[in-house]
Amino acid sequence: MARVLLLYLSLGSSAAHGRTCMSAQFKKPGDYILGGLFPFGMNTMNLSERLVPSIVVCERLYASGLIWALGMKFAVDKINNSTSLLPGIKLGYEIYDTCLEPVVVIQPSLLFLTREGSTGIRVLCSYTDYQTRVTAVIGPYVSDLALITAKLFSFFLIPQVSYGASSEKLSQKEYYPSFFRTVPSDKSQSKALVQLLDKFGWNWIAAIGSENEYGREGLSTFSSLATAQDICIAYEALIPADPSVPQDHKKLETIIKYINETQVNVIVLFSVDRPVKALLEQWISHGFSQKVWIATEAWVMSDIVTSIPNIQTIGTVIGFTIKGGIVPGFQDYVADLFASIQQESFCRASWEYSHDADSAVLGPQCRQCDNVSLHDISHLLENQQTYAVYVAVYTVAHTLHQALGCTEEGCSKATVKSWQLLDIMEELQFTLDNQSFQMDQFHSMNQGFDIMFWSWQKGNLRYIPVGDYQESLRINMSQIRFHTMDSKKPVSTCFRQCEPGQIKRVKGFHLCCYDCIDCEENTYVSTKDDLFCTDCPEYQWSPIRSTKCYDRSERYLFWDEPLIIGLLVLMLFTMVLTGLSAVLFLKNLNTPLVQASGGARSIFALLCLLLMCLSLCLHIGKPSTASCMLQQPLYTLCLCTCFSTFLVKSLEIVLLTEFTSCPKGVLPWVTQKRAWLVVAVTCLVESMFCFWYIYSVSAFPVRDYKLLHSQVLIHCRIQSWFAFIMIHGYTGGLAFICFFCTFMVQTPAKTYNMARGITFSMLAYFVTWIIFIATYSTVQVTQQPTAQICSGLLCALGLLASFYIPKCYILLVKPEWNTVAYFQLHQGRAS
Repeated sequence: MARVLLLYLSLGSSAAHGRTCMSAQFKKPGDYILGGLFPFGMNTMNLSERLVPSIVVCERLYASGLIWALGMKFAVDKINNSTSLLPGIKLGYEIYDTCLEPVVVIQPSLLFLTREGSTGIRVLCSYTDYQTRVTAVIGPYVSDLALITAKLFSFFLIPQVSYGASSEKLSQKEYYPSFFRTVPSDKSQSKALVQLLDKFGWNWIAAIGSENEYGREGLSTFSSLATAQDICIAYEALIPADPSVPQDHKKLETIIKYINETQVNVIVLFSVDRPVKALLEQWISHGFSQKVWIATEAWVMSDIVTSIPNIQTIGTVIGFTIKGGIVPGFQDYVADLFASIQQESFCRASWEYSHDADSAVLGPQCRQCDNVSLHDISHLLENQQTYAVYVAVYTVAHTLHQALGCTEEGCSKATVKSWQLLDIMEELQFTLDNQSFQMDQFHSMNQGFDIMFWSWQKGNLRYIPVGDYQESLRINMSQIRFHTMDSKKPVSTCFRQCEPGQIKRVKGFHLCCYDCIDCEENTYVSTKDDLFCTDCPEYQWSPIRSTKCYDRSERYLFWDEPLIIGLLVLMLFTMVLTGLSAVLFLKNLNTPLVQASGGARSIFALLCLLLMCLSLCLHIGKPSTASCMLQQPLYTLCLCTCFSTFLVKSLEIVLLTEFTSCPKGVLPWVTQKRAWLVVAVTCLVESMFCFWYIYSVSAFPVRDYKLLHSQVLIHCRIQSWFAFIMIHGYTGGLAFICFFCTFMVQTPAKTYNMARGITFSMLAYFVTWIIFIATYSTVQVTQQPTAQICSGLLCALGLLASFYIPKCYILLVKPEWNTVAYFQLHQGRAS
């Protein structure tokens, strides 16, 4: 076949300057006529200057349209030669030029609607029995024209099968019930475009469409889908349909300027080929930097675009073509046809029928086609759009095959009304070239797309398939060589994909361009569409950049904490020391030293000191109402009871040393059993303060959610600091009295003095309070209970070390000092 093709190419080249009869090849008689609407030419005149309703003739050849028309001719001839499809039936065709202009497509469309065998359209009440000139229509190519013709043909319910009109509007069956197409809709292509951008990570792009139905609707659909996929469109515009007009040329210059200023590296061109040609010509002439151009099926393989001088300098082109492939046998058919149209006998027969087929109505089609050689169009013979034409013709043929009830023996040549084919076409399913075809619910055939890459090799363009799209996109990135220095994909982003736990903060003028901001502690973001971080409930927390909240753990002083275990060991040591002291005092209760220290009152004080140490355990563990209520009263009451015994002894000392002339009736109140009454009264006053504190202004457990970021602090809150000062101040007052009564007592050298022990005990108490206040006011709330435990133990150890341990030392180590004679000698002198 290759040799045959080369032969005909050479023949075509030699006859390039001779006229042929190609323009006479677009009408053929048959049992059933198919109408064809194809863009043979392109308009070169300004239609705004058209003042009379004369025919518009397009002199400039549109080679792709010619190839598609030959594709229809080939399909009909192939069906007519088939013994399995429409056996015994001959299909005819009448193919007319649309010139890609609405004003041109109206005339052949009206001709298709005329009554068979005439050139007039009758106005009837019902067109059920009306037999139109054609049984079905193939075309037109673009959506602008299809939207016009589809309304005409839908009134008569004539099946219209387009091979290129992809507007989403045409999917509305209530408006266009007889419109079908063998290509996917713009929405399907828009989804493919978005997935391609997402695959490469491009989210900062320019989106340009042509100023026609295809570009407007396609760009609108693409923009909405891109925005939903977080793709930011930096600039969006429509290319004028006819840039040759001065004001449109100025608009095109503005579009190019803005595209360049946005500094995007990726541009999506949702346009037909002629506006793309105008834009890229201007881009090349300005010498702008290379970009990645994402092409739609309307221009990615258009010779109008690829023939632009220096087109290879624009950068990288990746685009979509409708999946279909090469029409088998088409190249040989076209080669044979070009050989035939140079033969005089063949052309004479063609012209005779062409003149007979109402040539006076529209005249000969595609006059400029007579000057085309095979060499001129050979590069277009593999255009995949031709396959959509091929499938469209076969769709009508299979529908007619079922309507006529054809069998292997043949078909009945019954009269078939066009509207009778619609129900069959909607349910039609057929196989062609080992592929299955069927209309979907929107009267479309969605065979998917192939992804094409423009590869320039030694100045020649090759279309390399690098992937496909059918519901999902597949692409082989290794086959794509970008225009960059390292041939790797360029970056075109204005934001990065936010990680979980981040929100979008808009930057600049584009709402879709943003920075990713981490959600702070105790806030979270549940979905990627959230614009603000949500605060966690009070009882929950979250780390930085979180997608959910977590329940807070409780924080208080646990029994198994290392620090608490150390304090408990120290507490046990203090309690053991206190208990041993009490036992030692009890064992030597009647000795002079113990009696001089207070006798039974000292043992009572030691037991209160022991209870005070135990009360410190109320600060450990989970705070409760009872523990918070009893912490301070129990501690101060035990300490007050201990100090009341010191008070009695201090008063005794001051009366014996400073007030020797006081009445003798006073001294028994602090030296004999009546001293217990002083102790009781002193404790009673403190008890009254404690009861007032407990029942009126006691501390209570609270939950602090703000202090710790992941925990809830449970601690006892002091309700009234005045009450706290009152109960501790009373004990402090007793300590001050004891210190004041014993501080000035003279102590002879090398003699034991009871006053000195009480003085140092009170000093230890004061020092403990100073340390406690300084520590409590500086440490965190979490450590304040620890500070109270430490101060309590320090106070207890201070009292033991200053008052009781020295006496235990005498009882154990210096028993000779614990005699009446020794006390009468030394203690008496001191007193």
